[in-house]
Amino acid sequence: MKLGIYPSTLFLLLGITTGCHKSADFRQSLSAAQLQAPEGSPEILAAYQPWFGRPNHINVGYSSQDPKVLQEQVQKAKNLGIEAFVVNWYGPRHPYEDQSYALLQKTAAENDFQTAIMYDEDTSDPSSSTDAVVVDLQYAYDKYIGPNAVPSRHAYLRYNGRPVIFIFPKQGNTDWKHIRQVTQSWEDPPLLIFKDIRPSMANDFDGFYAWVNPGAGGWKRDGSDWGQDYLEHFYKTMSTDYPNKIAVGAAWPGFDDTHASWSLNRHMSDRCGKTFEDSLKLFRRYYTPEHPLPFLMVVTWNDYEEGTAIERGYARCGGPNNSSLGGQ
Repeated sequence: MKLGIYPSTLFLLLGITTGCHKSADFRQSLSAAQLQAPEGSPEILAAYQPWFGRPNHINVGYSSQDPKVLQEQVQKAKNLGIEAFVVNWYGPRHPYEDQSYALLQKTAAENDFQTAIMYDEDTSDPSSSTDAVVVDLQYAYDKYIGPNAVPSRHAYLRYNGRPVIFIFPKQGNTDWKHIRQVTQSWEDPPLLIFKDIRPSMANDFDGFYAWVNPGAGGWKRDGSDWGQDYLEHFYKTMSTDYPNKIAVGAAWPGFDDTHASWSLNRHMSDRCGKTFEDSLKLFRRYYTPEHPLPFLMVVTWNDYEEGTAIERGYARCGGPNNSSLGGQ
């Protein structure tokens, strides 16, 4: 039986209740005792953004390269039963984020925590995207994952003994079949997990992960679609059509990209905490202790630009999810 916090307990620790109210202070919930998760519950992950402190991102009151901040973030996450940060990563072509990841993995290793890479596909040159992805993943393997990597390599997230690399596609021309052939030739071959279910790519990946999505109906102007249909489809398809693939479920508090420089004016209501509550527990309709969901990823720990951060708690009912910006 592994240590952790079952999603319903995570929900309680975050101080969410239904109805309009002032949000709970996330920092006050950190004294809650860590509980043992029931047998068969998923390992809880949280997506993590490593770019704060760069001038092209908003000021959230800290730098992603401040060792004290990283230490506090890891401890907060552990107290909630989160067992790993899945970190947005672009390879060496984004040195700031790469350095942030290196520092975070080191901090994780020192605190019995885990990290993993969520690799953003390189689409800067479509004609050579496959080669670029090979270079980036080889770099990650050599530096952070493989047998000759940095000492903190033991903190890298594994499943059944194998390292896990998440892939965030960017509509490039990458030949994923070739990528798989390359990575499987490594001494310590990783499991590759792709965003959303792609039947045509099932042979190229070891699993799929869910990501914040309102569903087939698209983004509603009033943010009323919180993604139930999307998650229902994800869990049903993974549990019935791909039972031998790794399924990574997802939970989110809402969505609001108003503060992002790339904003498309997309909104998903927090519904006074109900969006997070409902997305946390939906997987139970399809997975049981006898057929457990391997992972559940909170989307996200600290993406304030898209309004999905749980790091500092929740907004008032009907307010934006990112009201805790700038250290307020």
